[in-house]
Amino acid sequence: MEQFERNLGYQFKNKALLEVALTHSSYAHEHQCQSNERMEFLGDSVLSIIISDFLFRKLRREDEGDLSKIRASLVCEQSLARVARELEVGPALKLGRGEDAAGGRARDSILSDAFEAILAAIYLDSDIHTAEQWVKNHMEQALHAALRGESYQDYKTMFQEAVQKNGPRKIAYRVLSETGPDHHKDFEIEVCVDGKPAGRGRGQSKKEAEQNAAKTALERI
Repeated sequence: MEQFERNLGYQFKNKALLEVALTHSSYAHEHQCQSNERMEFLGDSVLSIIISDFLFRKLRREDEGDLSKIRASLVCEQSLARVARELEVGPALKLGRGEDAAGGRARDSILSDAFEAILAAIYLDSDIHTAEQWVKNHMEQALHAALRGESYQDYKTMFQEAVQKNGPRKIAYRVLSETGPDHHKDFEIEVCVDGKPAGRGRGQSKKEAEQNAAKTALERI
């Protein structure tokens, strides 16, 4: 669980909150314990206010209809599942035997629900400001794309699917350089396939640099 907390970038004071957030209803039914459904309910509302506030403050010319559409694209199942995969939520989930065997750890609906439950756990363990910063940290690229009027492209997933379409391949990202002050970092990252360099990218965060490295690698395929 400590490794997963490092993935999240948040250390819980009350570990039980995270345990519940990772407990799917299928596991709860088998073991007669609390599922993450109530936390998912709360997390959905917390996420909505965080995203709504962000868009309201940043996009001053858009009307209610436009803001609603942008928010919907940011909090949709596919978008949240993508972030959950980046955080490696799947392996940490508690699933019932049948759900696990059916591939539940990779299912968008389960991952997106777990993301909302984890957000609720962070909110309950701390406060709305900490929860807000956590969302902004992990949805950074999608939020910035929304401000530019663009749809977020997950180049890492696209590259992985392209590389592994004919079989498993080992994809790894490594930091080549990290420069600049804490408030304005610049990262250069290289993506390798089976140990061989495939592309490089730069960004103001590791995630942004990894996405740009994957984009470069995709363009070379």
